[in-house]
Amino acid sequence: MTVVSVINYKGGVGKTTIVANIGAELASRGRRVLLIDLDPQASLTFSFYRPRYWEEELADGRTILQWFGSVLEDDAGDDRVRTLHRYVLTPQIVNDVIGRHGTGRLDLIASHLGLIDVDLDFAADLGGSRFQHGSPRYLKLHRALAEALEHEAFDEYDAVLVDCAPNFTMVTRTGIVASEHILVPARPDYLSTLGIDYLRRKLSELVRDYNRVAGSEAASINPTILGVVFNMIQYSSSGPILAQRNYVAQPGTIEVPVFNQTLRENKTLFGTAGSDGIPAVLAPDANPNVQYELQQLTSEFVAKIRI
Repeated sequence: MTVVSVINYKGGVGKTTIVANIGAELASRGRRVLLIDLDPQASLTFSFYRPRYWEEELADGRTILQWFGSVLEDDAGDDRVRTLHRYVLTPQIVNDVIGRHGTGRLDLIASHLGLIDVDLDFAADLGGSRFQHGSPRYLKLHRALAEALEHEAFDEYDAVLVDCAPNFTMVTRTGIVASEHILVPARPDYLSTLGIDYLRRKLSELVRDYNRVAGSEAASINPTILGVVFNMIQYSSSGPILAQRNYVAQPGTIEVPVFNQTLRENKTLFGTAGSDGIPAVLAPDANPNVQYELQQLTSEFVAKIRI
């Protein structure tokens, strides 16, 4: 099982779109994929479940919010932190489509708008908003998601994609610590590319601080940046418009890899994708150029993580 967190400090860069579509395409190729929604906006969750269903059937007891609550209450040394598998959902609509292609499956751990308050609880448990390294709970809280994913219930998955919020608070940090790789979606504009270098520096700080507390080489972490995926590209007859080409080249100047495959802007397709529970890459009658790009992006992703 390979765990990949998807994050950019800038919102609105297509992060959830990329997670949903790579996950769905992998599943259609026979892989077993788990998506974890750590973003309080719950956009990934709402890509597979309608908000009304979420509110009536999931919100009160079947989201990662309740699991994080058990993590914060786990002061007696019991095994509640390892119960994450109880919150796994299998969205029926998209899996009906996936089932036509083979034996793959796409599962989801849903998010909750209340996750924003969990960060405050984490900070209080660590003795303040600066995530004090001297706290006896520092490693346990940071490693909560990583340890939960070690449960045998997750052995069947080929890949886990973690949709992180555009921040570096504690909920996001649990995702990073659990991950072997980081994927960075970006738009070809100033603010999106500006956040890439900042994200890289924050990632380095977390790895340094965590490994200092962990102490041993066996317990250390070293998530690598798979690359930047540029999304919402506007094309002219000769390729991406000139104004965007410089931004696409920007990560190379700070030695951050970039995926060869980009995704074109298509507001009609991506604006409605997920409303019926099916990501664009599997949607019937979708733009074939966009679907081809999503398929090629997934192939490049597979080659990078080697699953």
